[in-house]
Amino acid sequence: MSAEAVRAPFERLLLATEHSEYDHGAETLGLALARHCGLPLPVVMPVISNPEYEATTPQAAARADGAAAERRQAFVGEAAAAGITLDLQVRHGLQLWREIVEQARDLGSELLVIRRRGRPGLLANVLIGDMVSKVLAHAPCPVLVCPRAARMWQQRVLVSLAPGEPDDGPLRVAAGIARRCGLPLTLLSVGPESLRAGLEVQARAWRAGGLTVDVVLRDGAPHREIVDAARTLGADLVVVGRHGGDFLGRAWIGGTAQKVVGLAEHPVLVVPPATDSP
Repeated sequence: MSAEAVRAPFERLLLATEHSEYDHGAETLGLALARHCGLPLPVVMPVISNPEYEATTPQAAARADGAAAERRQAFVGEAAAAGITLDLQVRHGLQLWREIVEQARDLGSELLVIRRRGRPGLLANVLIGDMVSKVLAHAPCPVLVCPRAARMWQQRVLVSLAPGEPDDGPLRVAAGIARRCGLPLTLLSVGPESLRAGLEVQARAWRAGGLTVDVVLRDGAPHREIVDAARTLGADLVVVGRHGGDFLGRAWIGGTAQKVVGLAEHPVLVVPPATDSP
C-alpha cells in the first residue's frame, strides 16, 4: 500500500495515549497512519495532576511523574524502532479528557486517535470509558476510536447516514478516505425503503468520481444494524456522525453513535457537525 494510496483527508494527526495495554490499538493505528501517510505524529500523554495532592504527598506525586516519564520513554523508543519520530507532549491536569481536547485545539488537529476503553472500574459494563466519552463530546475534530486489536483498514469503509440529516460531513470524510485508500464505500441508512432514491443520488455522484459505492438500507435498531452490516460486509472502518451538544453525556446510556463505538469490532470514526469543526 503506497503512501499516496492511504493519504486521508487529514494532514494534522494527534494520538492520545497513556501507553498502557489498553492503548495498544490506538498506538498501532496512529503509527500506521503516520507511516503510510508520510505525516508527523504529535502525541499527547495526559497525567493527573492535583496541586493539593502534590503539596501534601510530594513523594507519591514524584513516583507518578516518574512512571509517566518511563511510559513516555518506552513509547518513544518503540516508535523509533518502527522508523517514526514522535513529538510527544505530557500534559498535567485534573481531568485527562480536558488535557487531550485542549491539546487538539492548541495544535489545530484534524484527526484525534484514541483508545476505546481504559482500565475497568466500578462502571465496568459501560461501552466506552468515561474519559473517552468526554473527549468525544468535546473534541473539535473527528475522533478515531480504536479497540485494543485495531489495525489499519484494508477492506471497506462504511458510513452511517441518518435519515433527514442535513450535515454531509460523515459522507465527505468517508468518501475521502475510501478514495485515497482505494477501497469500496458503503452508504448505510436504517429506515424505510423510500430513502433509497436519495441515497442512490449521492452514490452516483461519488461513483462519477471513480469510487466503488453501494447503498444498503436496513430496518431495525440503528446501532445493531450498523454493527451487523459492518460485520456482514467486511467493513473495517465505520464512520458515524456526532449529534447534539450532550452527545455521550452519560456513560450508561447514549445515542446510536455511542453504541456503535462500543460494540464495533473495528475502529469507528466519529465526525462532529460541520459547525463544530475548526
